[in-house]
This record gives sequence, structure tokens and C-alpha cells, in this order.
Amino acid sequence: MANCKVIAIANQKGGTGKTTTTVNLGIGLAREGKKVLLMDADPQGDLTTSLGWPEQDNLSVTLATQLEGIVADREMDSHAGILHHEEGVDLIPSNIELAGLEVMLVNAMSRELTLKNYLNEVKRGYDYVLIDCMPSLGMLTINALAASDSVIVPVQAQYLPAKGMTQLMKTIGKVQRQINPALKVDGVLLTLADMRTNLA
Repeated sequence: MANCKVIAIANQKGGTGKTTTTVNLGIGLAREGKKVLLMDADPQGDLTTSLGWPEQDNLSVTLATQLEGIVADREMDSHAGILHHEEGVDLIPSNIELAGLEVMLVNAMSRELTLKNYLNEVKRGYDYVLIDCMPSLGMLTINALAASDSVIVPVQAQYLPAKGMTQLMKTIGKVQRQINPALKVDGVLLTLADMRTNLA
């Protein structure tokens, strides 16, 4: 679909609710009748596990497989490996091989655009692509921001980690200036809120 919106769910801090946000937003959009693709861009594979594929190492095609093909300039079926979930969302799974790919990307041509090149092929037919980013500001997260129309930043409601947010916003600003001027921040999403407290 020409108007597919790609959203990165990003925060370099772990445990902020990125995966939960990705799943809930994706399934919510699917229930509204939207065609949704979820992308697990974290080598830990939490999104893949949470959607019912805990044995990621047994999957023959993952995000790492697809991106390796692009780096090596091999002809690939961009839709290979996409899994279909009963809640109406599709998934590009991940496993630990993605960690090795980050090292490979350092020397790749147009390294920041590898994921974007893959997504340009695969996003046709979807209304939304949601990217569950890894908890770092490394090359995979830069790739996700370069490929996205917007970013949502989940933050624990117990406290606003200003230092980490400042670092992330600097990275987003750098991506906007140097790689993806159209990137927007859709917002900061407070997660893990305890509604029994005054802070919530």
C-alpha cells in the first residue's frame, strides 16, 4: 500500500515496555481492520517469543537472514519468513543472529539504509509496519530510525530518565538532519504506570 506508515518503537533503555507497546498497538490496529506487519529488530527476540515462537533459532528465515542478503547483494524473496499470527498481525521474526549482523553493517555500503531497502520491498500491502527496536543506539536502531516515518518512545512512568531521553532525542535529531529528514516523533508513551500512585 502506498500509504504504509512505518513506526519505530525505540528507547535505548531495556525494560521500558517496547515489546508490549509493539504487540498491543499492532493487534489494536489489526482489530481496526488495518493490515499490520510487526518487525522484531532485537536479537533477544522478545517480540518473536511473545507472539508464540519461542524457538527462534529453529526458524529458517529471520530479519537477520533478509538483511544479510541485502548486504551481500543476493537476490532474496523479501516475503520469505513472514509469520502469520492468529490475532491478525504478521511478524518478521528475530533471533541471536541479528547481533552478528550489526557488526557486518559497520562495513556495508549505505549501511544506515539496509533496513529501509528491505522494507521498501516488504511493506507493500500493509497499512502499518511497527519496528520493535533493540535497547541500544547502535547500527540496527539507526537503521530502524532511517527506515521509519515516525518514532514512539516508551518510558517507564515511575521516573522520567532525562539523561537517557536526551541521548535518544540527540540521536533522532542526528538521523533527521543526516539521513531521514521526514522522521517525526509521534510521542513519549508512559508505560508500566501504577494507577494507585499520585505520579500516575
